[in-house]
Amino acid sequence: MSKIKTAFFCSNCGYESTKWLGKCPSCEQWNTFVEEVITKDNKLAEAEWKKFSSEKKESKVLSLQEVVSADEKRIVSSDGELNRVLGGGIVAGSIVLVAGEPGIGKSTLFLQNGLLLKQTRVLYISGEESEQQIKMRADRLNIQNENFYLLTETSTQTIFQEIKKLRPQIVIVDSIQTLQSPYIESSAGSVSQVRECTSEFQRFAKETNTPVFLIGHITKDGSIAGPKMLEHMVDTVLQFEGDRHYAYRILRTLKNRFGSTAELGIYEMTEKGMRGVNNPSELLITQKEEQLSGISIAATIEGQRPLLIEVQALVTQSVYGTPQRTVSGFDLRRLQLLLAVLEKRGGFHFGVKDVFLNIAGGLKVEDPSIDLAVLCSLLSSYEDSPLSSQICFAGEVGLSGEIRAVNRIEQRIAEAEKLGFEKIFVSKYNQKGLGTPKFDIEIVPVGRVEEVYQQLF
Repeated sequence: MSKIKTAFFCSNCGYESTKWLGKCPSCEQWNTFVEEVITKDNKLAEAEWKKFSSEKKESKVLSLQEVVSADEKRIVSSDGELNRVLGGGIVAGSIVLVAGEPGIGKSTLFLQNGLLLKQTRVLYISGEESEQQIKMRADRLNIQNENFYLLTETSTQTIFQEIKKLRPQIVIVDSIQTLQSPYIESSAGSVSQVRECTSEFQRFAKETNTPVFLIGHITKDGSIAGPKMLEHMVDTVLQFEGDRHYAYRILRTLKNRFGSTAELGIYEMTEKGMRGVNNPSELLITQKEEQLSGISIAATIEGQRPLLIEVQALVTQSVYGTPQRTVSGFDLRRLQLLLAVLEKRGGFHFGVKDVFLNIAGGLKVEDPSIDLAVLCSLLSSYEDSPLSSQICFAGEVGLSGEIRAVNRIEQRIAEAEKLGFEKIFVSKYNQKGLGTPKFDIEIVPVGRVEEVYQQLF
């Protein structure tokens, strides 16, 4: 008989303690400890794992020179956006955690990707939906694949027995919070269950060189449900986000051992599933028939990809004593800083005005290069004078009112030129960074906020 052991776990960060504590020493949260019964027999678990791989791995000390460096084997999916985010394709033996809001389309995206891999044997494990529900969704996607297999099960012991029979080349688990390991005596979704199930899949992925996708839930505050250790155990963490009121979604990389963490993929939600968006700038810029004040176009960069986005501002006389500052998709403190610069350096009285700012399309942007576009939107709305729809902006604004240089300016200019803009305002300090290529678009170098105002209004 295995010994029964109980332990206390912090439900916030997964810290383990032998006794109950009021305050977690790791994350310093109060009243987060819960008792869980652990009846884990390691011998059983190890025996189960030895059945998987026919070749035995020997663990021995190696000199770094003895290790042969080789490129990771990758399975290239037909989804270009997923390949980009993963760093060029699905790495063999990698374990990828994908988290997002309920109903955002995580299951649809990975069901679709599994069905599109027609030359690869894919096993889709669902602990949330029945076979009929998944079949209905697959019928809606209208993709036929004889190499795609389903399993609706929550016990990891049964799952691994089925995996041993089928020997899939890719495993998709929807979702990790619904699985239960027989070695842990606590309910599904608890800290110890999530950690144990993930570690079992991690051992499976590494020993059999099979890529595993784990779909995860998120908590009310937007962090991934389960212990923080979950993110450390996996190779790649992807966040699937977007506003369900908009048609498109963004797949961001939070951690990637096989590529850049600055990448993002953009999808459009359609009746037939997720469609990768190759040119997101055309989606993010509204086609208008008439000129409106308070609208400017910013040339920003997300990961390796240049984007042109629309910045909308509304400046009105404040009715109440305290003026409002409302933002959507932009940092509120950054807006207050830009208003202070305009007040101090330009003499504009924003202190008696309500200011509303919106990044069109529901995007959240952190790139400081959109400062100049935000500033021009504010001035356009303040003066009630529309900006030309053929102008875009790329520049960071400093506290003394100077326009600072931004990185990768050539890519931004090339994207603006490709979309048919006639003029782009950049920092004059970016001139050094501009190489030899000759652009057809007119580049207007500016050094201070006052210069921008004089040129535009």
